[in-house]
Amino acid sequence: MKNIKNKFRNMKKAITMEIMEHKSSFIVYVILRSLVILAMILQIFNQNYENVFLCLLTLFLLTVPSFIQVQWKIELPTGLEIVMLIFIFAAEILGEISSYYIKYPLWDTILHTINGFLMAAIGFSLVDLLNQHNKETFNLSPAFMAVVAFCFSMTIGVVWEFFEFGMDTLFGLDMQKDTIIHAINSVTLDPTRTNTVVRIEDIQTVLINGQDLGLGGYLDIGLIDTMKDLIVNFIGAFIFSVIGFFYVKSRGQGKFAKRFIPRTKERHNDYLRKIEEEQEGR
Repeated sequence: MKNIKNKFRNMKKAITMEIMEHKSSFIVYVILRSLVILAMILQIFNQNYENVFLCLLTLFLLTVPSFIQVQWKIELPTGLEIVMLIFIFAAEILGEISSYYIKYPLWDTILHTINGFLMAAIGFSLVDLLNQHNKETFNLSPAFMAVVAFCFSMTIGVVWEFFEFGMDTLFGLDMQKDTIIHAINSVTLDPTRTNTVVRIEDIQTVLINGQDLGLGGYLDIGLIDTMKDLIVNFIGAFIFSVIGFFYVKSRGQGKFAKRFIPRTKERHNDYLRKIEEEQEGR
């Protein structure tokens, strides 16, 4: 039990040192953390405990980049770390609590595009780290690495849409936002049952149980939102995969790509190892 507590204490100390390592990312972390705490206090006063939970979750997620660096000894470039922190804040606090997903229709689209870009960067770095590992004999081509990064990003995007569908189905949420449309095509409406497409155009009114929804059109339940999210995820993943291809092609000379591709942590920046070695030397 004492050993577990000691490991937890060392991990916590190493994460704190990791957070403070780079001045720019540390400033962003402090600002965002302060805003989240302020939002949480306001939600407590409003007795909105669901949003209080979201704030606590956000505080935890803000430490995840540093935890990854400490636990897996990976150095996240400052640019990538800052984007990840802002992404977490934009998705949870602005998107969910401040209802930016509803107020600004493009908010969700922008975040999914960035997510596709970030996941491609992470997928690319995983393969790149393996490709540079001294104990392995892999010599992967730039094209192969770009394809793997792209597929990794798209897989994460698909899994997330599975998650949204599951939450909506099992818990009655609305993570897959609805879209108002004015025309539908359906073989279900074909009275002949011969798989003939029936098209209904210029839909202005929808009645449910005799009540007009007042939407001015037909309500698509999640499908268009899901496909739009996957399309912009595709765009973000494709953009970074192309950047990563030329990065490997020139063997690390691309300055822009370097800001988003993690690398193996150097020994002098391995804070957990430093702490453990100091304790062993006592």
